[in-house]
Amino acid sequence: VQLQASGGGLVQPGGSLRLSCAAEGTFYSINDMAWYRQAPEKQRELVAVVTSSGNTNYADSVKGRFTISRDNAKNTNYLQMNGLKPEDTAVYYCNAVVRSTWFGPARSYWGQGTLVTVSS
Repeated sequence: VQLQASGGGLVQPGGSLRLSCAAEGTFYSINDMAWYRQAPEKQRELVAVVTSSGNTNYADSVKGRFTISRDNAKNTNYLQMNGLKPEDTAVYYCNAVVRSTWFGPARSYWGQGTLVTVSS
């Protein structure tokens, strides 16, 4: 299983970006899909998570500005980021909990980071 993240870049304060994360490979099911971020000299933190049934949860710092969604047919999740602030600048990592077979355990996988820079 590989997670391919894309969509980062440079944006001005108040702008928007959409991150995508596609799960590739052979597997049985995907449970939770999430985005984490890590700013320089800070610990990695959970930004948003979406369950297989579509329930979502967000960090307080992004509530009302970010929206996470998923397309189960495409094994892809999206993070729509609006109203970006300089403090949102970080490397964003996608994560997915994947069950490779129906009888096996679920495992956590990480995508490569994608840099989001919010600056004027």
